[in-house]
Amino acid sequence: MCESCGCGDPHLVSVDVHDRILSENERQAAHNREHFGAAGVFALNLMGSPGAGKTAILEATARRLAGRRKLGAIAGDLATDHDAARLEREGVPSRSITTGNACHLDAAMVHHALHHMAWDALDYLFIENVGNLVCPAVYDLGEHLNVVALSVTEGEDKPLKYPVMFKKADLVLVTKIDLLPHLPGISVDVIWDALQRVMPKPTMLTFSAVTGEGVDEWIHWLESRRDAISAAVQNS
Repeated sequence: MCESCGCGDPHLVSVDVHDRILSENERQAAHNREHFGAAGVFALNLMGSPGAGKTAILEATARRLAGRRKLGAIAGDLATDHDAARLEREGVPSRSITTGNACHLDAAMVHHALHHMAWDALDYLFIENVGNLVCPAVYDLGEHLNVVALSVTEGEDKPLKYPVMFKKADLVLVTKIDLLPHLPGISVDVIWDALQRVMPKPTMLTFSAVTGEGVDEWIHWLESRRDAISAAVQNS
């Protein structure tokens, strides 16, 4: 059970207290966003279920952008630093946040992590959130964009069952598509239809960290969105 948000249970955390928590989080998130903007760092919040392939996405990204962009990562997990260690092995400077009972990262956790890593010279800061399709969607971290990893092994109906997560997403990466030949009951078209029902601006890419399918399209999306946000900041 998440001790900070109560997982939405009003018997554990009252509505007033929960609202105050979110209000304080929003202030800290705005502060983080100011830091990122001033340094020209593109921050991305990567969310998804445990095992959806979030770390594998970042490993593939690091390999493809090696020598072209400076990447860093903050990796959230309940009990280990395994994900941060994996990213370090790919040459991505990473900071682990071990949350204990908390089922999500919040803006204060991210701000604290920034004080313990050299982040302001990065091109990209990836925040790999705790594996969960509920609470992470509620907490702004100061990121520029939100990406949700959705594995084909999770089934076709996850966007309909967890709409808040997918409503917040700027992009959904449908991962592990190399497994589709072994999942005859799963259709990417059905997943796309579900996303269209819940996302304000439906955007989906298919991705396989094993075969490399979709990696180029993912990198193109990243770079184009980074350029667009940088241009908007310069013109503001």
